[in-house]
Amino acid sequence: MGLSSFFKNLFGSAKESTTDLANQAETTFEQAKEAATPYIEKAETFAEETIAKAKEASEPLLDSAVEYAGQAKDIVSEYVEKATDSISDVIDSVKEKTNELTSDTKTVASETVVDASETAATIEEKPTDEIADKE
Repeated sequence: MGLSSFFKNLFGSAKESTTDLANQAETTFEQAKEAATPYIEKAETFAEETIAKAKEASEPLLDSAVEYAGQAKDIVSEYVEKATDSISDVIDSVKEKTNELTSDTKTVASETVVDASETAATIEEKPTDEIADKE
């Protein structure tokens, strides 16, 4: 029976030791939690202040970005107007040159037709003149 009492004492004392360790761990956890609370609060405060400072610092930058975007829009609009005017001028110039070339082509074609008609009339007259001469 000595063996059974040995195991009872061994496991009984292990149970008591486990309970004591659990109580000590719980007490230590509570102490750590209490000790960490001020640091957690400081970290939260620091994070909130940092976010507020970042927002405050970024406001002028955002305002500047909006201002520069507005200026860029104005400049681009100005160049779009100039580009539109230039393109219109180019189109007008091309139309004028096309009209000039078309009228020149019509003139040359008309002159060629007149020359051809005169040549044809001259050729027509010659055979009649030659026939009259031979008779």
